[in-house]
Amino acid sequence: MIHPTAVIASSARIHENVEVGPYTVIGADVEIGAGSVIGPHVVIRGPTVIGRENRIFQFASIGDEPQDKKYAGEPTRLVIGDRNTIRECVTINRGTVQDQGETVIGNDNWIMAYVHIAHDCVLGNNIILANNVALAGHCHVDDWVIFGGFSGLHQFCRVGAHAFLGKYAGLSQDVPAYVMVAGTPPAPHGINSEGLKRRGFSAQQIANIRHAYKVLYRSGLKLAEALAELERLAAEQPELEIFVASIRDSNRSIVR
Repeated sequence: MIHPTAVIASSARIHENVEVGPYTVIGADVEIGAGSVIGPHVVIRGPTVIGRENRIFQFASIGDEPQDKKYAGEPTRLVIGDRNTIRECVTINRGTVQDQGETVIGNDNWIMAYVHIAHDCVLGNNIILANNVALAGHCHVDDWVIFGGFSGLHQFCRVGAHAFLGKYAGLSQDVPAYVMVAGTPPAPHGINSEGLKRRGFSAQQIANIRHAYKVLYRSGLKLAEALAELERLAAEQPELEIFVASIRDSNRSIVR
């Protein structure tokens, strides 16, 4: 299952059924779980933990040092979950001690060609990053978010669950859950209703989320006033809880 031209450190821990392609380099302190397929010309450096049934395509660079001038060789790490697809020329860096010391990728994510995920990013599950998406350091992306091609995040930004970023959108503020953002400069354009339908949200839940969006963006209320009204609605509409939390917990202010 391991091509004879692959170079693998003796301390790497690779499950016996992992496939490793030609000319791939796997360094020390790398762990790869069962059923994963590592293509040709991939470089994986540790400390890095990669879970089960991941597929990594050619020329990806996984777990290398963070692109941070403050980095001084500390033993930080990268943790990748299960069933992720990581396409050609993707770069994912380890964390830094200035944060939690690790970059984290969840499960079932689709990471397309030339994506860059910087140090200390934390990604949830079922996320799609289209070609050439760039995430700066310390970004958080919640479950089911979709990034259009060439979009990206400023450092320390957060994107709430089920949000959608259109192509070329460059965000320097947080994006609340469910919200669609597009344009240059990026601006909110309603909720990701089509995505919610595909994920089993009911018509009533989507209507509630749409109304909550209008409270935030169309009512003319100040942010604190809108948040108070949304908290009142969320008490009886549980689907609004993550919307409210993504606004209340924002550190960089929300796109508005």
